[in-house]
Amino acid sequence: MRSPALLPMHWFHQLRWKLFVSHAIIIVIAIVVLLGAAQILVRSSMLEGAAIAALSGVNDEALALAGETAIQRRFQSVLEQALLLASFGALAAAVVVSLFVSRRIVEPLQDLTAVSRRLAQGYYRDRTFIHSDDELAELSQSINHLAEALDRTEQRRLALIADVAHELRTPLTTIEGYMEGLLDGVIAPDEQTFTLIRHEAARLRRLTEELGLLSRAEAGELRVQPRVFDVCPLLQELVARFQPQFSACEVDLQLRLTVPSLDLYADPDRLMQVMVNLLSNALRYTPSGGLVEVSLTLSGEYARISVRDTGIGIEAEHLPLIFERFYRVDKSRTRHSGGTGIGLTIARHLVYASGGEIWAESDGIGKGATFHVTLPTAIVHQPIRIVVADA
Repeated sequence: MRSPALLPMHWFHQLRWKLFVSHAIIIVIAIVVLLGAAQILVRSSMLEGAAIAALSGVNDEALALAGETAIQRRFQSVLEQALLLASFGALAAAVVVSLFVSRRIVEPLQDLTAVSRRLAQGYYRDRTFIHSDDELAELSQSINHLAEALDRTEQRRLALIADVAHELRTPLTTIEGYMEGLLDGVIAPDEQTFTLIRHEAARLRRLTEELGLLSRAEAGELRVQPRVFDVCPLLQELVARFQPQFSACEVDLQLRLTVPSLDLYADPDRLMQVMVNLLSNALRYTPSGGLVEVSLTLSGEYARISVRDTGIGIEAEHLPLIFERFYRVDKSRTRHSGGTGIGLTIARHLVYASGGEIWAESDGIGKGATFHVTLPTAIVHQPIRIVVADA
């Protein structure tokens, strides 16, 4: 599942502006200290110079020249003292502001580092708690979203191991029991017995094929060979193939085409694989007397194939997660009520590899569900021909 988008941050909440303001505060403090110290020291120096001139009498020209020299030296001394005080003030302000700012930055970074290390070690329940409104808070939220995703994946992985172990154990136990019965002569070696053993072996084969297909899909090794083809005959063939299964379950299967023909640019074999998975799920979750409708509509340069059923429906909290690997809405461990949560994940990878989208909609429990698949039409990949008129 994708992480939710973060809200845009105001400029005055950004970390770069906070650092700029901290440096500006230091400069302002230094200027204030410099101006204040210079004003106070110059004023006291002028008062001392005036007192000396009054006592000694400024009529003598040599004495006046000496007084001016003394005033210049005094002014230089005052300026140096003012600069020295301003430097110490700026240094003190820099130390205080730096300690405050570094504490607000370094401590959250240390927390983020510690949590990320814990996540790398497999502790997916750890979370960061940073109370701020800057980029560090965004980073903290991103790490928390990552931790939640890793935690969900780990839980589904553990559930998958249990599910796969159960699914393997059930047919293996059945096969082992029947084979022991055949060897001991308790069970007659008739056609029904061998058919049952073959059915259980087929379950094992399908499970191993799904797991292998999932591993290739996750590694991006599924080969998709798109080409231009008419999707209408493919959907008609698909519905005809599934019609006996739906009839046996007393579920009505219908096909609705809004156009007589439509050329897609996709892999027809992979599309058939996706549709088989969607129709199998629709049949599994639609009770007797229900309806499953496959429809084809054109939306701009993309075709939309929808599979709508009147089955048990999907709760809103499950809709964003049903395409994630190992996820199952029904947690029971039976093939009738739900698979291993692999089929929809594979379908998503196949659709994405063909340049399309896949999503699900449902109004809630008991109100059915609709799965939509969009794929590019041949118009998107049609080459542009430039016709040059004769002169």
